Amino acid sequence: MKTTNQLFSVIALVLFLFSTATVLAQDDAPKRPEFITVTTNHWNMDKEDFKMSEWKAAEKEYLEKVTMKNQYIMGASVYLHNMTPDNTEFLTVQTFASWEDIGKFGKRNTELEKEAWPDETKRKAFLKNLKSYYANKHSDEIYTPISGVKFMTEKPTKDMVLYIKKSHFAFPEDGTMEEFNKLSMEGNAAIVQKNEFIKAYYPNVHAWGSDKTEFIEAFFIDSLSDLDKMFDRNDQLMKAAFPDTAANKTKGEAWRKYFTGVHGDYLYTFIHDLSK
Repeated sequence: MKTTNQLFSVIALVLFLFSTATVLAQDDAPKRPEFITVTTNHWNMDKEDFKMSEWKAAEKEYLEKVTMKNQYIMGASVYLHNMTPDNTEFLTVQTFASWEDIGKFGKRNTELEKEAWPDETKRKAFLKNLKSYYANKHSDEIYTPISGVKFMTEKPTKDMVLYIKKSHFAFPEDGTMEEFNKLSMEGNAAIVQKNEFIKAYYPNVHAWGSDKTEFIEAFFIDSLSDLDKMFDRNDQLMKAAFPDTAANKTKGEAWRKYFTGVHGDYLYTFIHDLSK
């Protein structure tokens, strides 16, 4: 197990470095974050005066006065439950250019809060009201982006659907970084990049958190009706790029050995006007 764990660590690290080098070589490519933090929050179901419109207005005010001005936060977004096992959950996602920035953004938030609400009484009242919408429990994960991103071509002007596929690495004894990367990028170029229903795609691996086997793929699509269309188009592109031949069967077997075969599917609603 120690050997295979080390192998995966090398694979994840090298894939990340390859991803970074590729982006830096493209002058017109969006700047990539090094780390992505994902916080799973839960609504306070005991709040009697809960109004979604008022929660959103408070979050938007905080976004404009604090998050948007915090130079250590590259990006931020909010995702509400759509089809997941827990209807009380929602995600807040933030991206960072470095590990050091993760350690700095909290202090900067506090400074910006004081600037936005210089009156201490009003500041405490605002933050208390915002906090009242959330349950006390939450969980945090940190991921690292890898190669294969399909960037959003323009900032969304409407809410979108986020489809998350969470797979798990199997740590094969005969696996190599070179093979994994080659198979991953070949399939990505032939399917993800050519699927017009996939408006953006972000693959990420575990960096810090509860499960080091996680491989997270985030697909942005316009609507729920496009979800089936996306899967159908994937099948069409798969058959076109990898016809039923002995060589392609061998590729498929090689790719599948990197995963346990178990995955989970999650649907969230991306709130376009609560994003940086």
